[in-house]
Amino acid sequence: MSPDALKALVRTVPDFPEPGIQFRDITTLIGHGKGLAASVHYLSELAKANGAQKIAGMEARGFIFGAAVAVHMGIGFLPVRKPGKLPITTIGVDYALEYGTDRLEIDPSAISDGERVVIVDDLIATGGTALASAQLLRQAGARVDHAIFVIDLPDLGGAERLREANVDVCALMSFEGE
Repeated sequence: MSPDALKALVRTVPDFPEPGIQFRDITTLIGHGKGLAASVHYLSELAKANGAQKIAGMEARGFIFGAAVAVHMGIGFLPVRKPGKLPITTIGVDYALEYGTDRLEIDPSAISDGERVVIVDDLIATGGTALASAQLLRQAGARVDHAIFVIDLPDLGGAERLREANVDVCALMSFEGE
């Protein structure tokens, strides 16, 4: 399937979670077997071209695509978790949300010093979670130079914020607006 055919599988839900927002819903893409397989194939090719030694994905939708890409490539997957989800000693980073803060945590022993980790997620919007993930992975010793997304919302500036933090960004598709 072409990237344009994949884009056609993404459902747009108007006025969610609030009026004026066009929510890009991947449920219809991941529910389409050939669409999901093609997405994972394209993401894997990008990760391979960027020298991925391990894939990191953020909870929760990043687990879907990230783990599938890691399996497809035959490399490890590193879950970037919400706080309190891992039963071991973790390292974490707090980051700002539109209304408040959140936290991400990882198992630092899951990364070898200098290991090239590529971030994979479903969507890049404002970039806060992806930036926090890159910071956390780097804190653990990873080399994080690339992040790959199914969808980019360029008007929200997240991809540009990642680039300013020396993380190259690729996306299979983009949607204008919020």
